[in-house]
Amino acid sequence: MTREPDVSDEPHKFQLRTGAARMLSLVELPIGTLTSDFSHQMAGGQDPKWQKDPADQNFDYMFKLLIIGNSSVGKTSFLFRYADDSFTSAFVSTVGIDFKVKTVFRHDKRVKLQIWDTAGQERYRTITTAYYRGAMGFILMYDITNEESFNSVQDWVTQIKTYSWDNAQVILVGNKCDMEDERVISYERGKQLAEQLGIEFFETSAKENINVKAVFERLVDIICDKMSESLDTDPNIINSGSKGTRLTEQPAGPQNGSCNC
Repeated sequence: MTREPDVSDEPHKFQLRTGAARMLSLVELPIGTLTSDFSHQMAGGQDPKWQKDPADQNFDYMFKLLIIGNSSVGKTSFLFRYADDSFTSAFVSTVGIDFKVKTVFRHDKRVKLQIWDTAGQERYRTITTAYYRGAMGFILMYDITNEESFNSVQDWVTQIKTYSWDNAQVILVGNKCDMEDERVISYERGKQLAEQLGIEFFETSAKENINVKAVFERLVDIICDKMSESLDTDPNIINSGSKGTRLTEQPAGPQNGSCNC
């Protein structure tokens, strides 16, 4: 005997369809949208970008940072050296995008860094540029032993200008400065390019742990300084509605970013 449709089944079918739709919508959203409060703030066209996330009391601020540059310049090794103090010489190309989280203390503030490691290959460019939105800072990396990676810096700057917000901070990094015998890009060329772009410059080595921590600390300080300027301009950015305390004084000029290998 054919079973007559039971109207009581309809709500269950509706719930299943709704649940599936929700899961699908989560899959379609970039991870950064789910984890970064800044992405939501940028998308809303508002400017509470320095606002503390009230849902998490374990940090005062969260900065979304991206490491970008051509494939094989050492982005993943650079991230692992900073986040885990580890290094491996084995090269494994990043597929799409990955990230690590590290909490640091800067100027009496607990800052949660959400650091995204992006794939450098052209075929992943559509995926990776989707994560630029809401990023507070970029580490733009080239390999001092690879002329092509250096020549691509301007293209990466264009990507930043196209897909990120106007006040995103950038530091240019010449990586693998321990490989002095294979160097093709001099420190002076890197420094000159950074000056032309109006950004700061470091040479680093993830292998020898040279200037890795200094790069992240300097980038965080620059962002904090911009935050303080925004607070001075518009005190209502912070939830309390009162003028926030400056997170840092005007930072001193950058230390010598040369490799000193």
